[in-house]
Amino acid sequence: MIPSSLILYDLAGADPALRFSPFCWKIRMALAHKGLDVTTLPWRFIEKEAIAASQQERVPVLVDGEEWIADSWRIALHLEKKYADRPSLFGAPQAIPLTRFFNTYADTVLAPAIGPLVLLDIAACLDDPNRAYFRATREKFFGRTLEELVADKEAHRATLTRVLAPLNRTLTDQPFFAGEEPAYADYCLFGMFMWARCVSPQELLTEQEALHGWRARLLDRFDGLAGKACRIGG
Repeated sequence: MIPSSLILYDLAGADPALRFSPFCWKIRMALAHKGLDVTTLPWRFIEKEAIAASQQERVPVLVDGEEWIADSWRIALHLEKKYADRPSLFGAPQAIPLTRFFNTYADTVLAPAIGPLVLLDIAACLDDPNRAYFRATREKFFGRTLEELVADKEAHRATLTRVLAPLNRTLTDQPFFAGEEPAYADYCLFGMFMWARCVSPQELLTEQEALHGWRARLLDRFDGLAGKACRIGG
């Protein structure tokens, strides 16, 4: 089945070419994995009306014909079911629960470990209204200023090192988390690294880490979709 049109609302910075949402990157890689053409529309934090039909206020939002689907996990399941004739995102139905663990790990463990290292970089890449929104909402949620949140960089780096340890160990003898070829489990984690790569000039991985090679392989996939992406200072 070839869709007549797919539209993805994709979080952008002040520069519309800068697309940095880790959750949107999961879906951009999933769409490429499926070989599906998509129009990506730049969307910013304060543009709630643009995605009102999805009945929530966050991206990614995929418009597939008359359907509006929000949330990266729900979008991945939608793509797998509707475009079952295309390469599978999971490999087999039995792999979906395990992939959900990778998705949850990425969202609840890896993202909080990376976040404090890039929060100020994210704010810097936004225009004034969206920067004000970003700062106000994040500071309200955490109960601290962004500057306070990012202050102890040495501790944040140590936390990230601990969080990455099982991931590096897993990749010691295999090129991807899904095995010989990447699948959605890989894209769940990769989205978090694209988040940091797009908005920040700082490097999170050393060349000695297995994750460094894994990331490089995914940057090259799909004709360099991620590797060619706009990034700050890159």
